[in-house]
Amino acid sequence: MAPTAPPIALTIAGSDPSGGAGIQADLKTFSAFGVYGASVITALTAQNTTGVSGVLGIAPDFIAAQFRSVASDLSVSAAKTGMLGDAATVEIVTRLLSEIPSVPVVVDPVMVATSGDVLLAPDAIDAIQQLLIPRAFLITPNIPEAAKLLGGSDAETEADMRRDAEKLMQFGCGAVLLKGGHASGAEAVDILFDGATHHVLRRPWVETRNTHGTGCTLSAAIVANLALGRRLEECVARAKSFVWEALDAGQHRRIGAGNGPVDHHFALRTHRHDH
Repeated sequence: MAPTAPPIALTIAGSDPSGGAGIQADLKTFSAFGVYGASVITALTAQNTTGVSGVLGIAPDFIAAQFRSVASDLSVSAAKTGMLGDAATVEIVTRLLSEIPSVPVVVDPVMVATSGDVLLAPDAIDAIQQLLIPRAFLITPNIPEAAKLLGGSDAETEADMRRDAEKLMQFGCGAVLLKGGHASGAEAVDILFDGATHHVLRRPWVETRNTHGTGCTLSAAIVANLALGRRLEECVARAKSFVWEALDAGQHRRIGAGNGPVDHHFALRTHRHDH
């Protein structure tokens, strides 16, 4: 049998030793879609479901060494960035991504953990705006992250979300997925804006405290679908569906004492690989 090359997705993000967020969530998500996952670790964290107790940033030259080890050997089809921590990390990651210019990159501008812990230094926001977002095929901020990037207040209505999604395009990205999970209401509403059209994605609200890593999982699911060659709108719709099902399947599990993780493995148990 002739050798085959599976699609390969790359995550450039922080490590979560409790397994619910960061590169651990990303790799689980890639696997759920049948995509081979590679990773570049930007920071080690000491965290669990109750919060982050420590962060150890990886030196920029070693981030570069990890990246070049992967990029020189593996044919990456799509990539994402997650927790980057500080401006120096944003700068080196942006420079490294210029070495794979044809690869679509999803930027998840991680600023605050589910637990409320700050994961991004204030000086890094400018670097994300000016350096990283212009390289992004898609950015996936939640409502508070969008407000920080725009220097304004949190969107409260769908009209506010549409406005903020449009404003975020000023930083030079290809498209914006503004996540409405921090809003109130009976539905979780996300808005995808591609520069021309607002695509509104709705799902019923899942009442659960197990929301650790939802943002990481969503952006990773989009990247997995990009690696599989799907169009952006379909990638986002499939990713939204995957996260909703992972939230629904994991709502009654008890992993840890705080905000537990979503259930990345629901599809393995139900033999569903067609997300």
